[in-house]
Amino acid sequence: MVRRAETVVARLGFTTSADYWEKRYRRGGTSGAGSYNRLAEFKAEVLNDFVRVNRVRTVIEFGSGDGAQVQLAEFPDYVGVDVSQTAISACRRRFAGDSSKRFVHTGDISTQDRGELALSLDVIYHLVEDEVFDSYMCQLFDAADRYVIVYSSNDTRDWPDPHVKHRRFTDWVDQNRPDFTVTERIPNRYPYSSDDPDNTSFADFYVFTRRN
Repeated sequence: MVRRAETVVARLGFTTSADYWEKRYRRGGTSGAGSYNRLAEFKAEVLNDFVRVNRVRTVIEFGSGDGAQVQLAEFPDYVGVDVSQTAISACRRRFAGDSSKRFVHTGDISTQDRGELALSLDVIYHLVEDEVFDSYMCQLFDAADRYVIVYSSNDTRDWPDPHVKHRRFTDWVDQNRPDFTVTERIPNRYPYSSDDPDNTSFADFYVFTRRN
């Protein structure tokens, strides 16, 4: 049986990660199974609890997608950044009546767009180009005043989908951002199973805190 993600890739074709996601959203696609149902609820539970306990006021997310995940968020002030203009436009319409949320295209972000917490959820393993990965990681950590939370796989392995590349991203942080340290890892409540790929995930939470 062919997985849904593989079918989508076959239909769209693959050139670059940015082009893939723009085409996907433009044709009515979503951010993927991880932003819906029990996986989305698990992520929201972890993030809302973290924001509440640590009294985080401002959050910026790199890879806000179709907005399904942030709809579950309880963040006082939120900026969503995405590489797809179609996704950004859709989120602006979706949250037009919510003044606590703002959406910015990657190409329009400024040094003023930052937060106490910077988020990356289900994004890193979709950055298949090394230079895109490096640029994204710099942007993510540069925008964080106190914390960075990454939800991703963290190892190198082969994967059949051309829009997926697994990386040990914590090595990049160790080498490039020694001002941040991992303070917590939260395993996925629903570990990946090939028998149920839409309701399980190979991503875990990694919490980074800026050193004093």
